[in-house]
Amino acid sequence: MPAPLVILILSLLLGLQPITTDLYLPALPALTASFGAVPAQAQLTLTALLLAFGASQLFWGPLSDRIGRRRVLLIGLAGYTLAAVGSALAGSIEVMVFWRVLQGAFMGAGTVCARAIVRDLYAPQEGARAMSKGLSGLGVAACLSPPLGGVLAEWFGWRATLAALTVMGAATLFVVARHFQETLHERHPEALQPAVLLRTARGIVGNRSFWTYASLCTASFGGLFCILSASSFVFINLLGTSPSFYGVLLLLSAFYIGGTMLCRRMIQRFGVQRSVMIGGALSLSGGGLMLAFALSGVSTVWTIMVPAFIFMLGHGVHQPCGQSGAIAPFPKAAGAASAITGILMMVVAFGAAYWVGANMDGSALPMIVGVAFCSAAVAFIAWVPVQRVRLGAV
Repeated sequence: MPAPLVILILSLLLGLQPITTDLYLPALPALTASFGAVPAQAQLTLTALLLAFGASQLFWGPLSDRIGRRRVLLIGLAGYTLAAVGSALAGSIEVMVFWRVLQGAFMGAGTVCARAIVRDLYAPQEGARAMSKGLSGLGVAACLSPPLGGVLAEWFGWRATLAALTVMGAATLFVVARHFQETLHERHPEALQPAVLLRTARGIVGNRSFWTYASLCTASFGGLFCILSASSFVFINLLGTSPSFYGVLLLLSAFYIGGTMLCRRMIQRFGVQRSVMIGGALSLSGGGLMLAFALSGVSTVWTIMVPAFIFMLGHGVHQPCGQSGAIAPFPKAAGAASAITGILMMVVAFGAAYWVGANMDGSALPMIVGVAFCSAAVAFIAWVPVQRVRLGAV
């Protein structure tokens, strides 16, 4: 496949996750009121999806090592599209959560295969650059999702935001079915055998380089989901913004795209480790500034969003470096390594979102504390463990 086609497919596959989580966020308060639910129940439509998304990757990863990336993608994208239809037509919050769980489970196929495709085609350092290009595409999708979701929610109702996911799923399925060529050159028919799964998993989780880079992208992802899980309630209910203006505020992804572009330039000039060190300074500056404003009693839209923009620049550095670095030591088990990375990210995202939701007290402080904690963890990992391990070390 030509390189631009590979990047397009990576962007579509990776972009499914932020579109699925971000597009309906401006509609979350209206969805909650429509079903007569409480915010904690409505947040299950996000947190349960994330948990299913992460857990499913433990199945999709080894399956893709066994039968190939293409077949797994076709199954996953078809299931995702059907689950999107069910979500849009749900008649209760319980049914909505059910369909969102299925949607998250099928969505895992696309993300786990995207990371594995990068390892199939590229060496470790080149893989980080290719991943940054794919994640720039993810950033574009995430950048457009909240404003589009705000407009759809305001003009057509909250169901329109979920119906739009059907269109995205069907379009991605069409591109993959029409243009994607298998990238796995050597299939592993024993990949799903329990003994082989256990041996492979033991090799991955026993690898220091894996834990270093997986924890980097995981901690940064946790900070992002502290923002995503509570920001609609903070900005719409607490600070009084409209759904459409809230959608514009979530142009966080524009800064994330900037971070991925910065990442590519820095990798070329400084290498991965020094790039991550600079990203750690950005993450800590964003989270620390947000907390400083809150503790000083200043709580406005911009005292939250400006630090969040800085945090997202760092996030754009850590995701391509962390995700590609975690699977770099495992060219023959890229699917399994991608799966374990994915579930770690989703478990932390679920935990962060759940903690913020459980501690919501009518202020923005729980969200801000969560972001600050995650940004401090990111900076520590970037400045200490990442500097002590070699990228791709077995």
